[in-house]
Amino acid sequence: MEQLLSVLLVIVAILLIAAVLLQSGRSAGLSGAISGGAEQMVGKQKARGLEAVLSRVTVVLGVLFFVFALWLGYFT
Repeated sequence: MEQLLSVLLVIVAILLIAAVLLQSGRSAGLSGAISGGAEQMVGKQKARGLEAVLSRVTVVLGVLFFVFALWLGYFT
């Protein structure tokens, strides 16, 4: 069981890294991080097309990563 969870965790981790790297950047460095929060609250735009799919895939893979990590911690 531990080996299966370890393999699944590695696969999900690689897919999660790929999904994050495929997303386009929304801000330009540290200055964008500071002012970007205000832009998101004022002018919130919906992601379209591939951005929306990648965003959902990233959320699902993130949840799977944490679930598999917790299960693996529980079983070891």
